[in-house]
Amino acid sequence: MTTDVSADRVRFDDAGLVPAIIQQHDTGEVLMLGWMDAEALRRTLTEGRVTFWSRSRQEYWRKGDTSGHAQYVKGARLDCDGDTLLITVEQVGAACHTGDRTCFDADDLDPVVGAP
Repeated sequence: MTTDVSADRVRFDDAGLVPAIIQQHDTGEVLMLGWMDAEALRRTLTEGRVTFWSRSRQEYWRKGDTSGHAQYVKGARLDCDGDTLLITVEQVGAACHTGDRTCFDADDLDPVVGAP
């Protein structure tokens, strides 16, 4: 597992959270976005399974504990500003709560390609 995340460089927001983009390690497919606080990040980096902080339920949840659709950590990176995580995973089953493989296949916004 590659972890280029230095916890002291993570810039958590005013609520103590940082967005975590979850990406399939071998295909680059973007699967979902979740939120982590310092403890969720620590668990993710030390336990090898992705843990999030649920903003709606105000509790930790580890992807796959109830659904069986687990995310096994392959790597973790911090963006240049320190305010977004990229977690690469081996996704088992669906990543989206709807049962879809990815959360990003619902609505195509049809951007104008090549627009300045």
